Amino acid sequence: MRNMLLLPLLLLCTHAAMGQKYEGAHLAVTDAFHNFGDVPRRGGDLVWEFEIANDGAEPLVILQTRTTCTCLKASFPRRPLAPGERAAIRVVYEPHKNEPGTFSKVIQVYSNSAGGRELLTVCGNAVEGR
Repeated sequence: MRNMLLLPLLLLCTHAAMGQKYEGAHLAVTDAFHNFGDVPRRGGDLVWEFEIANDGAEPLVILQTRTTCTCLKASFPRRPLAPGERAAIRVVYEPHKNEPGTFSKVIQVYSNSAGGRELLTVCGNAVEGR
């Protein structure tokens, strides 16, 4: 009886160890947060690329991104990402469009991933006269 209970657990662990974590598409983000630190408010655009991957078993399709401000733009791969494939979501923040001081901006990424939506965040401190 005890061996019968351990067999499904062993099969589940073996399946997870093989690297396939999700049956459908799954958007995995290496690090969903980036701090630009102190930046000159009039020093030009700030650019960051968030590394993403599809760690699911089906192709991942990013449907759209939404940002919290017109000072923030995001571009993403338009073609489906095959299982195991990596790509980047490129974010451009324009500090001159906001007041000086700290900022925290969110990018919502909608896809056919199991969760449907992921959040990415950029932040920093825009200072005058640098």
